[in-house]
Amino acid sequence: MDKIAQAIKYMQEQNFAEAARLFNEVIEEHPNEALGYINFGNLLIQLNENDRAERFFKKAIELDSEAATAYYGLGNLYFENSLYEKAQRNFHKAIELGLEESDVYYMLGLTLQNQEQYRLALPYLLRATELDAEDEEILFQYGLSLAQSNILKDADTVFRRVLDMNSEHSDAHYNLGVLSLFNDQTAAALHHFEEALRIQPDHVLAANGKKNVEQLLNEN
Repeated sequence: MDKIAQAIKYMQEQNFAEAARLFNEVIEEHPNEALGYINFGNLLIQLNENDRAERFFKKAIELDSEAATAYYGLGNLYFENSLYEKAQRNFHKAIELGLEESDVYYMLGLTLQNQEQYRLALPYLLRATELDAEDEEILFQYGLSLAQSNILKDADTVFRRVLDMNSEHSDAHYNLGVLSLFNDQTAAALHHFEEALRIQPDHVLAANGKKNVEQLLNEN
């Protein structure tokens, strides 16, 4: 196992000191190669050393202007610090440079969501679902952007697909409750709000939805 692979293994095991030691050795041995700086930057994000992480990613880009994963790392860094426009630019750049992984499309979609650009988020979240069809959270966020874009029939279908993957997804139940209420299906709405609360008793939005449905039923 080479040093980078071993260091990544240490990161996964949360043995950050050993990971840092190995990444530092890689940089010392190959100071003009971007990969060591990119991996060290990813480690520094996990350690919440954001200023240092930014410097390492920028050094990687200085060495290799087409290092897509360096732009992806910067995108993650800016996203975590709620700098969504900067994050958007870097995720876009990573995709332009050929990074074809679900995570980068997913993160770009979330970045656009956080800027309330829900329709613009849709193609990226859809692509993320195509690249990782088994990830229920990616699928859920795609459904959420559909709902926020007022594409309600498709949103309903997607939330039901989420429940097919994980019947205990409280937020999928909650959103199906909202859609059911929108379609005047009060019994279905109540069912989904109650399911969300069964799964997550502190689900404030579902509790409020259930209260509103019960008021409607009492009025009738």
